Amino acid sequence: MTYSYTQISQYLTCPRRYRHRYLDGWKKKHIRPAMLFGRAFEQAVAAYFHRQDPAVVFFREWAAPQKDNLEFSKGDSWDRMLQQGIQLLERFVQDDRIRVCDPRNNLQIKINHQVFANNDFVAYIDAIGDLDGTRHLLEWKTTSSRYPEEPSGLLALDPQLVCYSWITGISEVAQVVFVRKRLVEVQYLKTTITDEQRQEFGDLIQNTIREIESGHFLPHSGIRFPQNPCTTCPYLGLCLGQQELVGNTLVHSRGDNFGWLDELHY
Repeated sequence: MTYSYTQISQYLTCPRRYRHRYLDGWKKKHIRPAMLFGRAFEQAVAAYFHRQDPAVVFFREWAAPQKDNLEFSKGDSWDRMLQQGIQLLERFVQDDRIRVCDPRNNLQIKINHQVFANNDFVAYIDAIGDLDGTRHLLEWKTTSSRYPEEPSGLLALDPQLVCYSWITGISEVAQVVFVRKRLVEVQYLKTTITDEQRQEFGDLIQNTIREIESGHFLPHSGIRFPQNPCTTCPYLGLCLGQQELVGNTLVHSRGDNFGWLDELHY
């Protein structure tokens, strides 16, 4: 069995949700425009390092889902997000703070790590390159609001960055955050992941896989007002036994054993 960060985090959030997605074959019916924007923008950033025109690539990739009747959140539209994407690319190029040598091998890097005899862990690293002259593991993020920078050291607690540091052995990591807002912004957030953090994450991976292999999928209800993550979970209809809600949010694809490919979308 091949696992990814996305699968492990889904299980830790709610084992029952993991079962619905990866074992029973239920997937979200609608993909959010923000996710599609992120995929298109990532292709444009890669084009920049391959010495192609990133704006042209972004327009092409972002145009593809235009016909899909996307449901935009308040204040967003296809045209507005297109404009924000172009502006973010221009700002990124002007900043000129990142170098990626040999982009063919140092962009969207697939790394496999054997956890147990029959279990692998796969990760897709956005990039490895120099940020301000220092080698970093790099992760691209697109968002509609700034990431917090205080308190100092907060970024080192990001579990996905810890995961990527664990699987690569690279301690210096950074998030390059492309912020879609009225005045676009690019944040360059750096941190260091310690050996102890990597060891702890490796132990977490092993323990979680053992739980999954043991067939333990108890629900973790998120209903405790005012915090109620269950209400935003796409699998809520399954837990409530409400078929109409299931039909509105999910599609069934039994036999899908490639859930690790979700990693490409985050």
